Amino acid sequence: MERLQKVIAHAGLASRRKAEEMITEGKVKVNGKVVKELGVKVGLHDKVEVNGVPMEKEKSVYFLFYKPRGVISAVTDDKNRKVVTDFFPEIPERIYPVGRLDYDTSGLLILTNDGEFANIMMHPKHEVEKIYVAKVKGMPFREDLKKLEKGIKLEDGVTAPAKTKVLSVDKQKQTSIIEITIHEGKNRQIRRMLEAVGYPVIKLKREQYGFLTLHGLSAGDSRELTPHEVKLLRSMAMKEK
Repeated sequence: MERLQKVIAHAGLASRRKAEEMITEGKVKVNGKVVKELGVKVGLHDKVEVNGVPMEKEKSVYFLFYKPRGVISAVTDDKNRKVVTDFFPEIPERIYPVGRLDYDTSGLLILTNDGEFANIMMHPKHEVEKIYVAKVKGMPFREDLKKLEKGIKLEDGVTAPAKTKVLSVDKQKQTSIIEITIHEGKNRQIRRMLEAVGYPVIKLKREQYGFLTLHGLSAGDSRELTPHEVKLLRSMAMKEK
């Protein structure tokens, strides 16, 4: 069961806010009866009409996207900057990103129109492991990385234990490449974690999400996830409970 306005939005008929307006204005019927309350929930077998037209449920779609740097993880932007959905002009469904990557972070992002799937993927108790590769200033001491592996205190709480690995060090430029694996999704988490132990991030990329990788894709490319991949992701997330 999902809230009526959410179902209308997922069907691609209107934004969530516009759907709420249509409901309160009496333009929506459920099983032949006008509904004006926003708290109403509907299921798969309920018949929904909007402005007298029966609503067909939008088919669920799932995409793996290689987000470039300088792109917003949203469907719109009030500053008219490029957003991730700009890369899907031919997709009729109203897709949106599962979680987010910062404007200046590149890498793997999932987009879908399946709200239940998105919620499972983003729920703190369910989130699957994500692997990031960061280029940082400085050459990390082992004891600093151990702090990240134990969990480090940030302004919004203590992070869950991370896995870390130094991939390479450039002594001449005084920079390093570090791989970090986390299963949380705090805002700008990797950048803040590394900053907290004294290694500011120069460049950041999400290389992997669960078992999904960017293999075969260039920045800006995407591919549809297979039904088996979607099933596996659901299974992995639920095991994180």
